[in-house]
Amino acid sequence: MASIASDAVTPTLRTNRLLLEPYVPGDEEGFVALFQDTRVSQWMGDGPATEESDRALFGRIFSKVYPRDLFDVWAVRMDGRLIGHAEIKPTDTVGGHEIVYALAPAAWGSGLGTELASVIVAHGFDTLKLTEVFATVAIQNMASLAVLDKIGFAHVRDIDEDDGGTTRVLSRSLPTSESDR
Repeated sequence: MASIASDAVTPTLRTNRLLLEPYVPGDEEGFVALFQDTRVSQWMGDGPATEESDRALFGRIFSKVYPRDLFDVWAVRMDGRLIGHAEIKPTDTVGGHEIVYALAPAAWGSGLGTELASVIVAHGFDTLKLTEVFATVAIQNMASLAVLDKIGFAHVRDIDEDDGGTTRVLSRSLPTSESDR
């Protein structure tokens, strides 16, 4: 099963401190630990899920996402350790490609969120040839909203959720010149 990741079309990306590469089956425990940490999962999708659901989600990366080249999804590593998760995928919610990223709490507050979001957006523009990239963020997630504001995302609209929460839809358009990136 280890050869599955090498067959993935998802490219490896690098920043000054981070390595984004396709998951390998051995990443399952780290993936589940990240998604089971409620400080992280409270901001992802519909919030915290069961361990069984997170393991099934990890399995779908290998059974559906990579084999069908549905979208790019990465293990985020620093110094060889799995510290986060990232994706860029088409979604009906925004009518375009949305970035998704999460970092383990130990990595918070060090600028890694900005570094991570920036490299995913650059991949969207440079490799996927997108003209606009979106993000959806719970309105209470001030840290993520600050990261996205810092890298040029603008508010598009708010979505009132069934649970009473609000999701902010943000977008960033393709820069018109290299100096704008």
